[in-house]
Amino acid sequence: MEGAMEGAARGVGRTEEVVDRASAALARAMLATLDRDPSALGEGDPLPPLFHWMYCRELAPGSRLDVDGHQKRGDFLPALPFSRRMWAGGRLGFEGSLRVGERIRRRSTVRSVTPKKGRSGPLVLVTVEHRISGNDGEVVEEQDLVFLERPTEPLVLPDVSGPRDEMEWSESITPNAAMLFRFSALTFNAHRIHYDRAYARDIEMYPDLVVHGPLTALLLADLAVRRSGRPLRTLTFRARRPMFVDRTIALQGRREGDRAHLRALDDTGALAMSAAATLA
Repeated sequence: MEGAMEGAARGVGRTEEVVDRASAALARAMLATLDRDPSALGEGDPLPPLFHWMYCRELAPGSRLDVDGHQKRGDFLPALPFSRRMWAGGRLGFEGSLRVGERIRRRSTVRSVTPKKGRSGPLVLVTVEHRISGNDGEVVEEQDLVFLERPTEPLVLPDVSGPRDEMEWSESITPNAAMLFRFSALTFNAHRIHYDRAYARDIEMYPDLVVHGPLTALLLADLAVRRSGRPLRTLTFRARRPMFVDRTIALQGRREGDRAHLRALDDTGALAMSAAATLA
């Protein structure tokens, strides 16, 4: 463990750069995935918040994928002693606008590799910075990725009381398997917990297919923009507990001046994701 961590720490500062085009076809496909009118976006329109996740992806050949569907560690992300991966949260800043159809560039840097002790045992927190730039805008993003041991027993989520404070906005959505599959395809995310029910249950010990944390974050960002009528300047989100296919999610928020407080509640009313945004 100690030797592996020393090797992983040497990956701090590693960078990669990818150039892509913010395809209108993909942006419209994401709108369709969210059950929105795909004709609402055209060439030159501002790219909705978090839609940049569809572009500048690592196009790893199939032979470079691990058993879970993720790209094998050791190329860009450091090789780690733990194989189970989760996207725990992130922080984003938006300057100007990325636009549909334009050429964009993403420069990624491994910022930190930190061993920690979690409730279920040891883990490693990896923070990666992405800078995605176009002609008139830039997104600066930090992603917190957690690596931990594979579970040996089925997941049991504790019964907890949900938040009781009032929210100004409230909508519900029930992600089905088709929505999860489409989101995985559009973001080139081959993690099998989102589309392979047998793998999710038997190997990673979840009760069913897992809703993507980034999908939930995108839905909360979309809620803030639609309900406030203003674009985002910053967004911070943190995953609190997993959510599963065919179970209703409550998307909630309220505006306080130039800030929006956001959250997603699972089908039991427990807090599954918290988020905060500043409005431009």
